[in-house]
Amino acid sequence: MAATIQCDLAIVGGGLAGGLIALALARTKPDLDVRIVEGGPTIGGNHLWSFFATDIAPGDRWIVEPLICYDWASYDIAFPAHGRTIDAHYHSIESERLDAVVRAALPAQAVMTGRRVVDVGATGVLLEDGDRIDAKGVIDARGAGDFSSLDLGWQKFVGREYALRTPHDVPRPVVMDATVPQIDGYRFVYVLPFSETRLFVEDTYYSDTPDLYRAQPGGRNRDPIGERLDDYVAEGGWDVDHVVREEQGALPVALGGDFEGYWQGGGRGVAKAGMRAALFHPTTGYSLPDAVRTASLIARSTDLSGKALHELTHGFAAQTWRGRGFYRMLDKMLYRAGAPEDRYRILERFYRLNPGLVGRFYAGQTTMIDQARILLGKPPVKISAAIRAIASSSGKTRA
Repeated sequence: MAATIQCDLAIVGGGLAGGLIALALARTKPDLDVRIVEGGPTIGGNHLWSFFATDIAPGDRWIVEPLICYDWASYDIAFPAHGRTIDAHYHSIESERLDAVVRAALPAQAVMTGRRVVDVGATGVLLEDGDRIDAKGVIDARGAGDFSSLDLGWQKFVGREYALRTPHDVPRPVVMDATVPQIDGYRFVYVLPFSETRLFVEDTYYSDTPDLYRAQPGGRNRDPIGERLDDYVAEGGWDVDHVVREEQGALPVALGGDFEGYWQGGGRGVAKAGMRAALFHPTTGYSLPDAVRTASLIARSTDLSGKALHELTHGFAAQTWRGRGFYRMLDKMLYRAGAPEDRYRILERFYRLNPGLVGRFYAGQTTMIDQARILLGKPPVKISAAIRAIASSSGKTRA
């Protein structure tokens, strides 16, 4: 027989955004009856999230501090004509840690994994098995909605964690190695040294499509990115014992589009968080900094009713989208002002700038002075092509 579960707040989606909200509320409102509902077996799934220390405001650091698995004091970048080490702390979070910390922070009944959702409203959730959750407020954090109203490029990737037989020679993260052949847009490899014999290596592309595989005769799929990833590891001289884990995906890079159309397409009148709320960095596609800000905002709120939560999250997401027009303009230049194989030149020039500017860019906190500095000087693309790119539109309404 179907059951009705009563609670104060239901968080639908146990990914990064939903998990951070649950943790923040467990800390600030321990008496609140919360449910976090996830269709998969664990909170966080199979993911690795990395971020710069400057991505998180000092006052919000407490939200992510218990989750950090790895901390490095500097990182490297490498381009055909430029390389440097940047002194800035860089962190990584593993999904296993997120799952463990959320379960430790909440009562057992609050973590509802393996429960698929079929409908979400401002104050109710219908589960696939017929059970229903009646809540004073609901937050939909189930990941991306329908992207058709947005003008997008893609950052697609395949990443693998390798266990090695012998120690490697990587002293610190390599956030961008763009010395590799440029294929399918801007390509770079990302390397994280977890231990002397553990490396996480990811092959990444700023591509026009999210496609990871190529169709082959007989209905088979070829994995060219995975093949290049293994070739990179072999060329590094790293003696692989086995692959510990793999993840892959495609993150949106926003060039423009209709924010309101995207928001309403994900459910009218329902509070949203994470990708569902279009809360991701327009250029990198990363959502962790915005997820932390959203969790902090909700944790400080005194009204967690469905209507109030919708107004709060919609207002925050709309303001954030409006404030990031500069990034979307740069993305148009990146994707439309030159040949795909020349996109690396824009990033190469960017990484010659002041490390503080680089940090503010990734945090989504670029200042007016930063914007001027990014645009001034000899551009890596033709001025006429840049103007055409900025003026271009996919036909979607701009916001």
